[in-house]
Amino acid sequence: MSNINIKPMKEPNKVINYWKKEKFAVLCIVVFGLAYNISMVRGPVYQGRLIDSIAQGSDETLRAGANFMAVIAMIQIFRYFKRFYIRRFANRTGAVMRFMIYNNIMNMKKEELDKESAGNLTTRAVSDVELCVEGMRKFTTEVFDTGVMMAAYFVYMLSYDVKLTVSSIIFVPAAMVLAEKLKTVIYRYSTDYRTKSSEVAELTYNAVENAMLYRISGIEEQNRLNYRNELDDLKTKAIQANLLENSMHPIYNAIAMMGIVTVIYFAGLKVIEGIWTIGTFSAYVAMFGDLALKASKAAKLFNSVQKSQISWNRIRTFLTDCREHDDKVWTDNDKISLVVDNLSFSYPGSKEDIIQNICFEAGQGEIVGITGPVACGKSTLGLSFLGLYPYSGSIKINGRELNCMSENERSSIISYMGHNTELMTDTIYNNITLGSTGSIHEVIMDVCFGTDMDEMPKGQDTMVGNRGVRLSGGQQSRLALARTLFNKNSIIILDDPFASVDMKTEERIILNLRTNYKDSLILIISHRLSIFEKTDKVLFMESGKETMVMNHYELLEKSPLYREIYNLQQNAGDEDEI
Repeated sequence: MSNINIKPMKEPNKVINYWKKEKFAVLCIVVFGLAYNISMVRGPVYQGRLIDSIAQGSDETLRAGANFMAVIAMIQIFRYFKRFYIRRFANRTGAVMRFMIYNNIMNMKKEELDKESAGNLTTRAVSDVELCVEGMRKFTTEVFDTGVMMAAYFVYMLSYDVKLTVSSIIFVPAAMVLAEKLKTVIYRYSTDYRTKSSEVAELTYNAVENAMLYRISGIEEQNRLNYRNELDDLKTKAIQANLLENSMHPIYNAIAMMGIVTVIYFAGLKVIEGIWTIGTFSAYVAMFGDLALKASKAAKLFNSVQKSQISWNRIRTFLTDCREHDDKVWTDNDKISLVVDNLSFSYPGSKEDIIQNICFEAGQGEIVGITGPVACGKSTLGLSFLGLYPYSGSIKINGRELNCMSENERSSIISYMGHNTELMTDTIYNNITLGSTGSIHEVIMDVCFGTDMDEMPKGQDTMVGNRGVRLSGGQQSRLALARTLFNKNSIIILDDPFASVDMKTEERIILNLRTNYKDSLILIISHRLSIFEKTDKVLFMESGKETMVMNHYELLEKSPLYREIYNLQQNAGDEDEI
């Protein structure tokens, strides 16, 4: 993949453009394909001459043998280069398709991703691309290995005997017509199989991700039984999809070969009558056998192309070059300002806004707290700053509207840590860097994770387990926070980053944020009001429709609800200490 230069492509959702993109490879396929398949006819001819030479005891036997071997060697050389460039075309085309599918998935809007399943997306990016490219490869191959070769054999056989050739190949079109008639049935079975394959892939992901939940809930056995039933259904559909296609190939071959009776009878008479030699008879029979075999492969090709058409229809909407160009790249030198005016937000399909008329301003170096009662919409407010869903009102960053920015630009401005830590089954280092390089020492210290990591035998190379299962809740939270800070941008949004952290650790982390991240604007969403003593201002959401923006002490004085929540938390904290 890294050796393939993937350039923007015109109309990648049209099949023909993939052949146009690989012009050199296609040219080589045409040249060597024609050379190979036309020269293939010479094989039986020179074989026949060798047989005649041996039968006649001619002094030219050695020369005839050498000529035959030279022809076979030349044919194989042409075949090698034809196959090499066809494989090159297929590999590069598959890489381009997968690149565009992955890129489109990464750039899908959140509401679009919500409608898709991981199994379906994976099946499209892997299996469907493989089947589609395989169909394109077979089509490219058989255009020459079947179409050109059959034409070459047919023309050469006509030069031997027109009447015998025409009468012997009448069964060849019959085999091809039968395959054409069956393609609709195969299409239906293949569609059912591809759909079921996506469903089972999704079930597999769910079974792996939620294995422990199913076990402790006592439904593991039932879930296993359901999964087994789905696998049985997939197996049935796979058999239906493949059995008809594969079982018909010998039948196609048998139908196409029925003319061999005519060939042997009438060609044999020509030998008996002295019109043909044994070598001529051998060459003609070999040509007919190859032509009939290629006819059965052509029939099978119809079915392969039909299967690839199903996969093409599933992936073509993902085959667009959505790479963004000429986006403004945000730099650390840009001073940041955020102005939110009359912001309202609701999830797609919802008739009622979760938050309404949110207004506040903040700038570089500030830490802004966002809080409120349960279900007031504070996490939803944090999500609205990512631009994943449409909103009404205005969110302006340095005077530019958020929803007018590209995905690439938004991701270069905003870093976000959500409720779910979303840790990978990898090392601490890789979970923080996400493939980048550099020292993680500073962010580890900023989130107070240094002591924890020092106690681990492998330090930053410690594996965290599936979703961080080997770490405590507080360690998971701080590791996710370290990742956000390592990949920090001008705006850092932290949704409940201290939920599993004790208050003393929380205070130290807040101090580190204040000291070491003065170049960023930090929004902290939390239900703990005590931390807001150290923020510049607090956005208090009494409900999704009523908000107050002022500092912590002003809110204690002017908001009875804020004061009540604060006092309850303080009393609860005192009791915990006792």
